[in-house]
Amino acid sequence: MPQKNRRTWQSFEELRKAAEEGDPLAECYLGICYQNAQGVGQDYAEAVKWFRRAADQNDPTAQCYLGYCCQNGLGVPQEFAQAAKWFLQAAERGDPAAQFNLGVLYETGQGIAQSYAQALRWYHAAADQGEPQAQFNLGVFYETGQVVPQNFLEAVKWYRHAAEQECAPAQCNLGLCYETGRGVPQNLQEAVKWFCRAARQGDKTAQHNLGIYYASLEAAEAATAQREAPEAATGDAPASP
Repeated sequence: MPQKNRRTWQSFEELRKAAEEGDPLAECYLGICYQNAQGVGQDYAEAVKWFRRAADQNDPTAQCYLGYCCQNGLGVPQEFAQAAKWFLQAAERGDPAAQFNLGVLYETGQGIAQSYAQALRWYHAAADQGEPQAQFNLGVFYETGQVVPQNFLEAVKWYRHAAEQECAPAQCNLGLCYETGRGVPQNLQEAVKWFCRAARQGDKTAQHNLGIYYASLEAAEAATAQREAPEAATGDAPASP
């Protein structure tokens, strides 16, 4: 994918002037400013206006943002078909976030005919560009054997890519793979490491798995102590005269 020419502006007014003169990159950045309240009051309708101007000039980032606004009803009525339209245009131009979001719409059938094969295609395209949520979803497809043959090695590969980018669900699933020995040699220490990283981010499943692990560890230690107690008592008994 060709890299965009990077441009900077010295002030918000300079950015606005460039946008008003029709610079698509400036139009997109101005939309982002309005969406995220950066240097200006938050205004989703104004954000959509600038995203649309840039999107009409085939700026893929703006097309992705416009799709997101349509998907979530930000500044425009919620309309999944419009979201799919803009995500598709951006995805075909190589935008990884749009590729992921388009994959989600294909998987859920929102605004577009449901197709797991198309979802897989776009998740793969985004995952190959390093998009962590797409990498996680791709791992799930390989782990469950949805559309593709079940392949735990591939699942682990994609979970790891996403987990290393701090994607909590991927960290949790990678921990489960280590716990059960699916796609990797079974290694409880590694499992706990990944559960901890996911749990610190608030992942409920990882927190639950850690709770079970520590409870079983405490139970094992208590059982060991109970077995050792009678032996210690026998060893300490005074000798018979």
